[in-house]
Amino acid sequence: MNKKEEFKNFLRSRPHLVEYIKNKEMTLQTFYEIYDVYGENEEAWKPYEPVLNTIESDNRTTNKISDIFNYINVDELQKHIETAKKALSVVEDLTKKTPETQIFKGPLQSRPLNKFFED
Repeated sequence: MNKKEEFKNFLRSRPHLVEYIKNKEMTLQTFYEIYDVYGENEEAWKPYEPVLNTIESDNRTTNKISDIFNYINVDELQKHIETAKKALSVVEDLTKKTPETQIFKGPLQSRPLNKFFED
């Protein structure tokens, strides 16, 4: 089997690498050059490996999320939400079309062609 076929099989065994190419984060040429130099050496491919979901990393994520909620001041958050609601209602009132605010678009009744200046 030649080097290209080995590389194709390598990519088939690691479909997450193809996502890098589809997202235009890396090129196939770059991956081939890495493969040509390092082969299937795990250290060379470590930056491109997906992060494995382990129990330890899940616990760290849960702790980070709970830390974020500990720093949220609910009263301040409620004040900001109320301010945003008021701002949205003002914008809604300004953009609401009513018959009084519509722009006048021409005469309401047709006028004879020979009357120019209310003769």
